[in-house]
Parts: sequence; C-alpha cells; structure tokens
Amino acid sequence: MSETNDMTARLDLADRLLKQGKYVEAIAGLEEIHEIHPEDESVLLRLAWAFWDSGDKERSVRYWEILLDCELQRKVFTGFAYDELVRIYRQEGAIGKLVRLCEKAVGVQPQDIGLLEELGKAYLLAGDNEKACDVFAQLTAMEADNPAYYCRLGEALLAAQKIEAGEEAYRQAGLIDPEETDRYLFQAAGICLREGRLKTAKRLIAECLTLAPQNSLYYCFLGDLLVALKEPDNAFAEYEKACRYNRPFAAAYCNRLGNCLMKAQLFSDAAKAFETALAFDESAPCRHHLEAAYLASGQTPSRG
Repeated sequence: MSETNDMTARLDLADRLLKQGKYVEAIAGLEEIHEIHPEDESVLLRLAWAFWDSGDKERSVRYWEILLDCELQRKVFTGFAYDELVRIYRQEGAIGKLVRLCEKAVGVQPQDIGLLEELGKAYLLAGDNEKACDVFAQLTAMEADNPAYYCRLGEALLAAQKIEAGEEAYRQAGLIDPEETDRYLFQAAGICLREGRLKTAKRLIAECLTLAPQNSLYYCFLGDLLVALKEPDNAFAEYEKACRYNRPFAAAYCNRLGNCLMKAQLFSDAAKAFETALAFDESAPCRHHLEAAYLASGQTPSRG
C-alpha cells in the first residue's frame, strides 16, 4: 500500500472512531499521523475538533492556534481557525486572549476590514475604548459610505465618555442612510440608558419619536427610561401609547413595564401593570409576576 493510501485509510479510521465517540482511540491515531505529517492541516483540524468534542478545550485551542499560524502565512487569508478561536475566546470570556488574537491577525493583514472590525469589538470588550475609537475611525476612513462603521465608532466614543462626538457619529450614519436615522439614534439612546446617561437618552429617544411617531417600541423605551427617572405615572402614559399603536402586543408591553417596575422596586405600580396585561389578555404569562408584585407591595393577592 502506498503512503498516500495508508494515510487515507488511517484518517478514515480516525473519522469512524470520532463518529462513534471513541475520542481516545481517534486522537491517538491522529497524533501518530501528525508526527509523520506535521504540516498537514486536515490532521490538525481533526485534532482540534477531536479535543474540543472530548472536552479538552486547552489542547483543542493549541491546535487551532497552530492552524491560525498556517493561515496567517498565506497571501489569501481564509480565516477558518481565526473565526473558531474568536468564537472560543468569546464563549470562554478570555478577552485578553481575544485581543491578542485580533491584534496578531491585523498585524499580518492590516487592511482587512473584517479583521479590523473584530479588533475594535475586542477592544470594547476589554474596556480599551480609546483604541476602539482609533480602529473604528480607521474603518470609517476606509469605507466612508458604510453607516455600520459610524455606529461602531459612535459606540466606542460614547464608551470613552466622548458624548458629543459619539452622537455625531450616529448622526453621520443617518446622513448616509436617511431612512434608518431613527434606528441609529435609538442605538445611541440604548447605550446612554445602559450607562446611566438618562437625560441624553431621553433627548435622543424624543428625536426618534419625532422621526417615527408610530413606533411602539420607542414608547416602551421611553417608558423604561421614565421608570429609571422614578416617574412611573409618565411611564404608564408612554406605554399606553405603545399599546395604542400596536394593540396585539398590548399584554406583552404591559408585562414588560411590570418587570421594569419590579426591578426599580416600584412594586405597587408593577402590580398595576401586570393587572393591565391580564386585562388585555387573560392568558398572558404574568400571573406569577403579579402575585410576586402583590407580595412585595404588601397588597392582598387577587382571587379572581
């Protein structure tokens, strides 16, 4: 039997063992082949998957990293191992490794748009906001007509406490894609709400509603914001508008308001919201939430 045919037969055997879940035997055979053919990427790939499926994530990553080095040496970057490592590092919360991986890839392929975007996102996850700003500014220079990169830049600028510049980036996205202006401003409002910049978020969502006054979700967002500002009566008024514009979702909206009020420890108001949800739809899945709101507020549970 020729060497090629022998290797094919051994790989076929390893594949059968892997399908049967016999990882120890399969890995042993693959490692023997790897010793003879250390540059064969199909063997490296099988080992990476075999160790991952067997639960040995550390050794799996080691083989993915070897495959990445092979990818980075090519003129045409395929990115298969890179994509897998990005997924693994994100899944495992290994943000430092993710950043180093992305920096390494960009170092070899500095003009690759996708690699730069992933690097910017990694910097944001790591809290290195200034570097994220630099990367996304570079992307907007490379593709000045792409609103998504201005949104990314806006996100990074807001994270870096550069509020005016962040807003301007989102507005630039709207200038490029006017039909989606309210959606871009809504993204900015969401970030501001999440980071506690309530006045800025309120101003931005007001602009969204001026541009799209029938968007029920914008009223829900404004209601959530008013809950955060401890204005429950005004929050109810905004949610009523949401229900008016999208009646089939009224129960879901009221349930959402109730949950928001519970988190804010406004328990009596939360009970009122859950009661309204059930008034819209008796099958709404919030009866246990209502009971919890009654209990927390000291009210007597309804027996109806």
